[in-house]
Amino acid sequence: MRRISWVLAMVLCFSGLLAACGPKDADSVVKDLNEVVGGLESYQGSGVMTLYSGDAPQEYKVEVWHQKPSYYRIALTNAKKDITQIVLRNDDGVFVLTPSLNKSFRFQSDWPDNQGQVYLYETLVRSIIGDNTRQFVDEEESYVFDVAANYNTHSLVRQKIWLNKADYAPKQVSVSDANAKVVVDVKFDKFEFGTKFEKEAFDMQKNMSANAGQSQAPAEGTITEPSDSESGEAVPQVNEEVTTPEDNAGETDPGTESGTPEANAPGAEVNNEQAPANDAAESPEATDETTGAIDIPELGDFGVIEPTYLPEGVDFKGEPTIMETEDDYAVMLRFEGTYNYTIIEARPQDRASSYAVTSPVDLGFTIGMITTELPRTLTWFDEGMEYRITSDDLPESEMVKIAASMQDQTGK
Repeated sequence: MRRISWVLAMVLCFSGLLAACGPKDADSVVKDLNEVVGGLESYQGSGVMTLYSGDAPQEYKVEVWHQKPSYYRIALTNAKKDITQIVLRNDDGVFVLTPSLNKSFRFQSDWPDNQGQVYLYETLVRSIIGDNTRQFVDEEESYVFDVAANYNTHSLVRQKIWLNKADYAPKQVSVSDANAKVVVDVKFDKFEFGTKFEKEAFDMQKNMSANAGQSQAPAEGTITEPSDSESGEAVPQVNEEVTTPEDNAGETDPGTESGTPEANAPGAEVNNEQAPANDAAESPEATDETTGAIDIPELGDFGVIEPTYLPEGVDFKGEPTIMETEDDYAVMLRFEGTYNYTIIEARPQDRASSYAVTSPVDLGFTIGMITTELPRTLTWFDEGMEYRITSDDLPESEMVKIAASMQDQTGK
């Protein structure tokens, strides 16, 4: 009898050890993720993001830095064209930097708290924790969650997230649309917690002047802002003058009568819609800043990019309208139907320019700026060009789709 009791005790003990060391369930992993995020001080990750929204997949190198409490640096580099855009958050606000164009836009925003980003660790963990209908798979080296996609665009519905079993670092994220088609895929080749960054890692001026393809070596410290004498470069200043391609487009337009306001100029009407006034100089929410450190290519004509996506019931009206002066060259496309909007394409100059109160918006291939008041304008930069969609009634989700369809197109 004693022998049987001893054997039973050994079996129960061994079973307990197996249970303790056995595979984790979803609830256990979620509990651990809460602890990881709660103790998160900093991280650094890099990988490749592939977009499947166009005719051909487009790849971007992604580099993500974060330091507690709210410092972020995200660099998106077009792998084929080697063009980098940087999204930066520090004590001065949120910046969208395009070093190759010598352009920087500053926002007073709580980004990324109000916008999920597929390459940010906190966004992924929040998606997992917040979805009570989450699906969970325990693979050999990864924990895989299938959860709802919590992003600003309604076209992204579900996402699968692969986490490293050893430390819960992200390995891969695949985001799908309503038809279960993968639209965005991110594969991390490196992700480390507890990174120590240099003092200037999140400094706007340093990120603008540094080579876009170079990373800064880690070394923890406080964020400082160099003076003119220390950096030897012109320090970006907030511009007070407001100048846009439409402002300098001339008195008349080939498609308008002499003496009428320039199409889509600030205060003018296009398709019975008033173009946005240049009131950003009075608003701190969005400011365009420039430096004199980079030479902008000489202006001239260019191939017009036409969107391959149009909302249902919308048609292209007429021919592109050319707005050309000695200093500017811009093209405007008009669209009418279910929604009425215009698209302006221009070569940005290294000069003072400003936009109405705006918020950053993730376009996938870059970060754009969208105004918060009607008429709304979505602005973004790509391959040395500036693009703007302006409308009174076009939803933001449709603007994003149109912008995505213009990416990687050949000008006509």
